Order: sequence, then C-alpha cells, then structure tokens
Amino acid sequence: MSESLRQRVGRLVAGGFNALVDAVENAAPEAVMEQAIREIDTAVAEVRRELGQVEAQRHLTAKRLAEDGKRHDELTEQARLAMEKEREDLAEAAVSRQIDLEAQIPVLEARLADLADEKARLEGYVNALRAKKREMREALESYRSAQRQSTQAGGSGRDDTSTAGSGDRAERAMAAFDRVFQRETGLSGTSGGSADDEARLSELEELSRKNRIQERLARLKTDRS
Repeated sequence: MSESLRQRVGRLVAGGFNALVDAVENAAPEAVMEQAIREIDTAVAEVRRELGQVEAQRHLTAKRLAEDGKRHDELTEQARLAMEKEREDLAEAAVSRQIDLEAQIPVLEARLADLADEKARLEGYVNALRAKKREMREALESYRSAQRQSTQAGGSGRDDTSTAGSGDRAERAMAAFDRVFQRETGLSGTSGGSADDEARLSELEELSRKNRIQERLARLKTDRS
C-alpha cells in the first residue's frame, strides 16, 4: 500500500466533522457531512484496488512457489535415476538446479508472507473506513434530528431571504469543502459512482457486517459450550 494512500486513510479515520464544518463556517454543514461520507467511499474504492493487486501478486507468487517445490521433487527423482544409470553428469546437473531452487524458495516464501500481511492490513483499512462511515452517518442523522427539533421549536416564521439564498450557500459550502477536504486528506472533493451503485454497495457492506457479527456470536456460543 502506498504511503500517500495510507496517510489519507489515516486522516479520514482519525478526523471528524467538526474541523471541516468549522472550516466552511455555517454555509451548509449538512452538505459538508454528506460529501465527507461520499469521500469515504472514494477511499474504500482506492484501497480495494490495491487489495486486488495484492491478491493477484499473492496468487502468482503462490503458483510459482508450488511449481518450484514440485520441480525440486522431480529433480530428486531424476538425479536418483541418473545415478542408477551411472550418468553422474546428469545427476550433477539435476542437483545444481535443485540448489538454485533452494536459494529461491525461501525468498518466495518470505514474499508470500509479506503479501499476506499486506492483504490483512488493507482489509483492516477497509473495515476501519466502513466503521468511520457508519460513525459519520450517525453524526449526520443526529445533526438532522437536532435541526428538525430546532425548526419545530422555532415555528414556521422563517426569513424568506434566507430560504432564497440557501442554494447559493450550498454551492459556496461545497466549493469550500472541496478545498478544505482536499488539503486535509489529499482526496478530491468530487464523488464518483451512481446512486444505485452507492445503494448496492451500502447494502452489501451491511450484509457483510451482519455476517461477521453472526460468525463472532457463533464462536462465542461454541466457546461457552
């Protein structure tokens, strides 16, 4: 995982809404929060891309390791056969190749272990980002609830000028957010993907999370018994 992406993920997970909302003043905090949530999805997509690359490398490395191990065994049989046929020159060639493989196999094993660690780290980043997204959604819902209560308490006597200018305030907020968020996280302020894709990914994320919860509960029941 690249250092720049690792740093961005760290900032996203460690950060909160307050700094961003304060940075755009009071233009449109809800819009800022919604955009921040979308940026979590952007970061998750980036980490998933790296995770796919790591998975491909793991597959190729494991395949090469298996092939070298199989070849090493074949060379043992071939060297034994060559000695039986009194072809020491052929046996020597087989043993020489074995020694080369023996030098490479530990390197491949170490590489495979490193890739496994990187896979675990990337999966941890995805889980952390998803958890942060849930936290952000909860914060957004709390903000909306507070706004509804405030509106109900204040009655219907709102300033028409303020209502008319809400569109401009939202645009200013989004522009300000883009600048602040890109500076703080290194990510673009624009979001990608359709609303349908977003909904499906959210549903899949929640399904996966519920499955992990059930698996953990099942393990706890097994431990008790």
